[in-house]
Amino acid sequence: MSNKVSLTTQNRLIIFGLLLSTVLIIAIAIFAIFNIQKKLNEGYHNFGQVISKTLAIESVEITKNLPANKMQETLKKHSESILKSHNDIVFIEFRDADGNIIYSGKNQLASMNKTNIRVTSPLTAIGETNPIGSVTVGLSGSIISQISSTTRASLLFVFAVAWLVFAFVILINTYLITRELRILQHGVKKISTGEFGYKIETKDVSSEIEELFNAFNDMSARLHIYEEQNIDRIMLERNKFESVLMSIANGVVVCDDNDNVVLINSNAQNLLEVTESQFLNTQIQQYIDTSGNECFKDKIEQFKDTPLDIIEKKPIEFNITVDNRVIKSIISPMFTRNKDYVGYIIVLIDMTKEAEMDKLRAGFISNVSHELRTPVTVLRSYIDTLHNYGDEFDEPTKKEFIGTINQEIIRLNRMVNDILDFSRLEANTELEKEQNNIETLIEECAKQVDVLTKERNLRISVNKISTPPEFMFNYNSIERALTNYLSNAIKYSPDNGEIKIILNYSKDKDEVEVAVSDEGCGISPEHQKKIFDRFYRVENDTHTIKGTGLGLNLVKTTIEKHHGGRVFVHSQVGHGSTFGFILPTVIVEETANI
Repeated sequence: MSNKVSLTTQNRLIIFGLLLSTVLIIAIAIFAIFNIQKKLNEGYHNFGQVISKTLAIESVEITKNLPANKMQETLKKHSESILKSHNDIVFIEFRDADGNIIYSGKNQLASMNKTNIRVTSPLTAIGETNPIGSVTVGLSGSIISQISSTTRASLLFVFAVAWLVFAFVILINTYLITRELRILQHGVKKISTGEFGYKIETKDVSSEIEELFNAFNDMSARLHIYEEQNIDRIMLERNKFESVLMSIANGVVVCDDNDNVVLINSNAQNLLEVTESQFLNTQIQQYIDTSGNECFKDKIEQFKDTPLDIIEKKPIEFNITVDNRVIKSIISPMFTRNKDYVGYIIVLIDMTKEAEMDKLRAGFISNVSHELRTPVTVLRSYIDTLHNYGDEFDEPTKKEFIGTINQEIIRLNRMVNDILDFSRLEANTELEKEQNNIETLIEECAKQVDVLTKERNLRISVNKISTPPEFMFNYNSIERALTNYLSNAIKYSPDNGEIKIILNYSKDKDEVEVAVSDEGCGISPEHQKKIFDRFYRVENDTHTIKGTGLGLNLVKTTIEKHHGGRVFVHSQVGHGSTFGFILPTVIVEETANI
């Protein structure tokens, strides 16, 4: 592939000037040489005429009154002397009045030269008008040729030197001008690359260029001042933008129109498990989730294939999974104030808890449906049997049927109450609190579950470490919370075991602690972290008792949300569990937003 060199207008003008000056100098040189040659030829011809006339006069004088034989000899001698004295004279020839040759002599030294000029003069005696003959002189022109050659060479040399000086002056002047232009071009490049404040030296430049350089330096200084002010404003706005972006609770990833990540906040780094240095200036499609999938690639392609006016109104939403976390991703286009598309923003929302809640809710609905179906089925079966065949049963059998029906009704009532209590406690309604005695509440709760303990020969003991004063709390909700603890302890305690209720009052902290300890199978640490979560139930070989999964969550909501207290659990597998709560004894404002 050949490189094409393009000539600028300035270069064309320089070349045209050199060519024009060359043509003019050559024309002037040819004209001068032609005129000089012409003048030389004219002078040489006049020189020949002078010689022939002089020779004619001399010949007439020296042959006057001489006989014919003497005349020829005299002319010969005279001619030979003249031929020997001048190499440029080729021959001399004398003729009489009738044109007959009297004498003809040639120059031996000039015999090789050609005769270029012939000059003839008449032989006329003094006082006579009619010529007695003529003399012809032949000149070779060698002298004039030498003079012409020397003159041409000199003129050509002079004009060549003049042309070289002229061309040198033009080139030097062009170099100086282009040098100044290159300096200015270099300065403009510096400005174009953002190096505002760059100055051009004004030494050794023409006055016009110096004024131009000074104007450039003034412009550069003004741009530098403007840049500093603008950069400060831009940095302030950028810092504000980054501060807002970094403080957003959700993850945010900003990509340019080439899919390169240009900004990522700390929450996005945590969600995607990457560092800023790893993610910046990389293409978002290259990100791989914990399953080894390029989770953003297909969605980015879908985003690019969708018209901007559509995607602006309805951003693309999808879920990705990173380290067992479900992350909702929303891709939205990004525009300038002038509505120019510059890239897109990906908002990352941690939906793990919501996904777990959906899963738990589905499990809860399934459990509740199953739990409700069982007592309803039992009730319907037993009632139908009593209705149709009651007369055939004896009294003990009827009592057994009625007892079973009563237990299923109690069970059904408990589940319905859990659901109702959950709905009521979740609402932002304040529970009415009164001055109550926590010791009285504990005794009544122990009596309520006394029937359940007798069925399995369990003992309930109350260990009062210190006596608390009466304080403000909602009696029914705290009673229900403690009853829930006791019911769970009874469910999971072995037969003939012991359940302890511990009561402790801290005067320094103004807190009352109530705990229920059992000798059951215990709970592993991973389940302890979620045991108070909504709908959460421990499902394993040991914990097989069915339920709604709302009991402990209702206790947590009652204690923490409506009383400003705390719940806790201490358990070790195989060594029982201790569930408890702590209530403040001073009046606290409703903490409905907790």
